[in-house]
Amino acid sequence: MTERLYWEDPYATAFEATVLEVLKVDGRPAAVLDRTLFYPTAGGQPHDTGTLDGVRVVQVFEAEKHGDTLIHVTDRPLKAGQRVRGTIDWPRRYRHMQRHTAQHILSQAFLRAGRWNTLAVSLKGPVFTIDFDLPPDEAVIREAEALANWAVYANLGIRAFFIEEAQVPLYPLRRMPQVRGRIRVVAIEDWDLAPCGGTHLRTTAEAGPIKVVGFERWKKGGTRVYATAGWEALEDYARKHDALKTLAQKFACRPLEVPERVEKLEAELYRARGERMEAERALAGVLLTRLVQEQGRRIAAQVPAAALDELARRLEERAAAFLLVAPGPERARFVLSGAPGVWPLLQALGARGGGRERIQGVLPLAKIEEALQTFRRAAVDS
Repeated sequence: MTERLYWEDPYATAFEATVLEVLKVDGRPAAVLDRTLFYPTAGGQPHDTGTLDGVRVVQVFEAEKHGDTLIHVTDRPLKAGQRVRGTIDWPRRYRHMQRHTAQHILSQAFLRAGRWNTLAVSLKGPVFTIDFDLPPDEAVIREAEALANWAVYANLGIRAFFIEEAQVPLYPLRRMPQVRGRIRVVAIEDWDLAPCGGTHLRTTAEAGPIKVVGFERWKKGGTRVYATAGWEALEDYARKHDALKTLAQKFACRPLEVPERVEKLEAELYRARGERMEAERALAGVLLTRLVQEQGRRIAAQVPAAALDELARRLEERAAAFLLVAPGPERARFVLSGAPGVWPLLQALGARGGGRERIQGVLPLAKIEEALQTFRRAAVDS
C-alpha cells in the first residue's frame, strides 16, 4: 500500500520516500514507493509529473492487482530499497487543482440552476468537459455560470475528510460514491458535498474565473458542457483578446465593433458571389450557343474556369457528349461526359479523376491540346 501524501497536503511539492519495488510497464521502468505526492490518473483528473532523484516521472497510475499501490513510470530505472527525494511539477498540479475544484463548483451550480445531474467529467486539458443528463438550455447554462462565479467570489472554504460506507446516508452527497469501504468526501462550505479522491484548492476563490466556453447535445439527450477555469481561463481570455484586437486593427474599428464589420463583409461577399454566379451563367450561355453551332452534339473545347461547371451542366441537359478543359495555375480541370471510351485514353495522357456518367478531374497543362484532339478522333471513329 502506498501512503498518499497528496491527500494530507495537496499544496506540498517535495517529499522523501523509499523504493519498495521496481518493475516494467510496457517495457518502461517503473517503481512502487512507500509514500508519494504524485497523484495518479483517476476520477477524470490527469496524473502528476516530476522527478525522483532527478529521474523523470512520466506517468502515475493505480495498480488494479495491487489494491492501493501506485505505480510510477520513469524515464530511467530506480533501485529497490533506494531512498529518493521526489518533486512534483507544481504548475501542472495547481492547474489540475483549479480544473477539478471548478468542476465541483460547476456541477453544483448546474444542479441548482436546472436540476442537471453530472454523469461524467474529463479534466484532461485546459478546456474540461462535464456531461449532464438533461438537454441543452442556454438559460440554465448562463445561470449556472453566474452561480459558479458567485461561489468563486464568496471565497468558500474547501476541506476533505473520510467517512465509512455505512455513513453515506447521513450526508447530503451530490452523487453517490463509486468506491466501497472508506470514502473520501470533498466539502465546499455551504455549496457542495461530493465523494472524490482528487486534489483540490483551499478556497473557491483560487478556482476563478470560471467560464463556460461551449456546449452541445450529448448522448441520450443530455448535454456536454465545455469550460475553463483559473489561470487557464485567463490565458484563454488573453488569446481571444489578442485575436479580437488584431481583427479590430485590420478593420480599423473598436474590438466590440468587429462582429458588425464581419456582418457587413459577409453581406458584401454574398452579393459578390451572386454577381459572379450571374456572370458565370451569362458566359456559359454565350459559350453554349457558340459551341453547339460550331461542333454540334459532340464538343471538345478549352473554356474559362469560371464557366466550366455551368457549361457542363447545360450540355448534360442537352445529352451532348463533350470534353471541356479549363487551364489553371498548375494543372487543368476537365469534365468528360457521354464518351466513357475516351477516359482510358485521357488516363494515358496523365489525367486523374473519377466518376460514372460524368468523369471529372485534373490534367497536365501540357496535355490539354492532345486531350482535345484525342476526343475529336474518338468522335470521328465512332
